[in-house]
Amino acid sequence: MVQTTKSYKIIISGGGTGGHIYPAIAIANALKELDTRTEILFVGAEGKMEMQKVPQAGYKIIGLPIAGIQRKLTPSNLLFPFKLMNSLLKARKVISDFKPDAAVGVGGYASGPLLYAAAGRNIPTLIQEQNSYAGLTNKWLAKKAHKICVAYGGMEKFFPAEKIIFTGNPVRKDILQANQKRKDALEYFKLSENKPTLLVIGGSLGARTINETLKASLPALSQANCQVIWQTGKFYYESCKQAAAGVSNVHVYDFIAPMDLAYGVADAVISRAGALSISELCLAAKPAILVPSPNVSEDHQTKNAMNLVNNGAALMVKDVEAMEKLVPAALTLLNDTSQKEQLSANIRKIGKPDAARQIAEEILKLIR
Repeated sequence: MVQTTKSYKIIISGGGTGGHIYPAIAIANALKELDTRTEILFVGAEGKMEMQKVPQAGYKIIGLPIAGIQRKLTPSNLLFPFKLMNSLLKARKVISDFKPDAAVGVGGYASGPLLYAAAGRNIPTLIQEQNSYAGLTNKWLAKKAHKICVAYGGMEKFFPAEKIIFTGNPVRKDILQANQKRKDALEYFKLSENKPTLLVIGGSLGARTINETLKASLPALSQANCQVIWQTGKFYYESCKQAAAGVSNVHVYDFIAPMDLAYGVADAVISRAGALSISELCLAAKPAILVPSPNVSEDHQTKNAMNLVNNGAALMVKDVEAMEKLVPAALTLLNDTSQKEQLSANIRKIGKPDAARQIAEEILKLIR
């Protein structure tokens, strides 16, 4: 732990999905490890999951009334200018009251007003871009940011090259020890140690295509010599749980809090290709089949996935082909020891285990 003569105040803003929230919490934890006296305030979007997850992690959060722009004309789009102005005014008040030494944005529309207001007060700002295709908010903020931490090469096409620092994506520490927790994981999920385990995750909000594919494939899964941990997301949980009732080797969860245990027991993983999921898979070194979501800006999940596929570090099934190909590919992978070992070895090389600490150190350098 490195303690300075002065304690710092730092605002971290952003959110909307777990892909933004959990990296933000990892950065906050790393800052606290460097100096326990550091005071951290989160700023998120009212009504979004960060308003629950951040306090659970032990940090204070303030919500802004900001909302995203819908791709089609909706009444909420007409309200956007008013929400943006209101959010800017509130962000300025937060900065006046908290007096931060630095402001950090992790993406998502909640970070826009806060970092814009911070830059207007000449407060050092850093943004962290998780994806291989930069988000709209981060592209907008890039000109004003002092440093930009990225997880993929080639980000000069979005950001000024002189501001870019390649750090990887921050991931909570417990994922690093996942493979040492197999015994605890078997007990937690009530699984057999004699059967291979398939972990199916669709992100914090769930993934409709993956869930529908699993539902349609329950007869095949029930006959296979494997066991399945299926994280559905809260929107799909009831229908998936009902569909899997009576299929004894398929265990359905709406949300899995101890993801370290889930990775610890998994022999193969089906996952969306969000930046957080990929970063966790790299650090847990798990053989994975990625199913990129087609419902994200600029198809960035496909770009994330192809970065691994091109390095022999993961397999990919397109969303439109999932119903036909996904479960057969997963069952084949589960029974192919050689391919699992190769994918695991290659994905491990891509992981950046010290990303959170490196980003925290860059924030402190900015202040000093």
